[in-house]
Amino acid sequence: MNGLFGLGEALLLALPPEQAHELAIKGLELGLYPRAHQPDDKRLAQTVFGLEVPNPLGMAPGFDKNARVPRELLALGFGFVEVGTLTPRPQSGNRPPRLFRSTSDHAIINRLGFNNEGEESALARLTDPPQGIVGVNIGANRDSEDRIADYVTGVERMAPVASYLTVNISSPNTPGLRDLQAPDALDALLKRIQAALASLTKRPPLLVKLAPDIAEDVLPEIVSIIVANGADGIVVSNTTLSRDALKHASFARESGGLSGRPLFVRSTRMLARVYRLTEGRLPLIGVGGIDSGEAALAKIAAGASLIQLYTGLVFEGLGLISRIKQALLAGMERAKADSLVPLIGSRAEE
Repeated sequence: MNGLFGLGEALLLALPPEQAHELAIKGLELGLYPRAHQPDDKRLAQTVFGLEVPNPLGMAPGFDKNARVPRELLALGFGFVEVGTLTPRPQSGNRPPRLFRSTSDHAIINRLGFNNEGEESALARLTDPPQGIVGVNIGANRDSEDRIADYVTGVERMAPVASYLTVNISSPNTPGLRDLQAPDALDALLKRIQAALASLTKRPPLLVKLAPDIAEDVLPEIVSIIVANGADGIVVSNTTLSRDALKHASFARESGGLSGRPLFVRSTRMLARVYRLTEGRLPLIGVGGIDSGEAALAKIAAGASLIQLYTGLVFEGLGLISRIKQALLAGMERAKADSLVPLIGSRAEE
């Protein structure tokens, strides 16, 4: 990750992306990162999903797959962190190379395939949770014979340590996983998950993460099923299979999910549509292509209560966190608002 943790940008760009990512994680584990010493401006705080969030910026899942550094990420200035994606059993994921970056496109393509050490490993690390909000993103093993059962296992196992749970049925890198977004399959999945949650002592908020490639005519039914099954929020969106307008030809030919700047328009339009479909009653997390304060404000205006970053940090460095906070505060001042709430969904109709 170029620009991160005091490591040389040229060095990290010279490394293969997956190796650079591991170096960034190690840098955090060793304490080689700048702390956010000033408390957040109180105007950035919100109560979302029943959680007191100090600021709306979250680290998206995929960076800290195994819950190795949630404390350190919170110390960088994130308002919340989402770890994972975690599966019931450890798995190595797809064969390398499986992570590609394009500086000209400000984009990444990954076909990692839920590589992780498994839920038990992360559970051990989260048993003594950090002070702050740490969500857990759960998925299914590639070779599972009952993927819905995998999600139920993830809910039951991780609920005690999760500030919230995100059901990831939208990764393009596990064959057939996105089939769980089909209305009947989604309804069955959420009913099983809610039954599992009802039996638990601690019931964290439940979110569903959607793909940006869902057909427009199917989206209303999908959103309706999510609402009817009592989910607490929706994450919009995961990576895309689209390769529209990419400049780097060989990069565009790589298979996998695309994240970064080229995803911004597609994911933000979908975010606004989901906001309208839910009539603004269900909190949304906006993800995809946020690499500036302007982009963050656009996500909020499209309907996001919270936003998540990852790829933007690769190209813009850790200074992006404070720049986005300043942009949000400036946006509030222009709107003569004392919180983000009046800005949320303010341009969703557009």
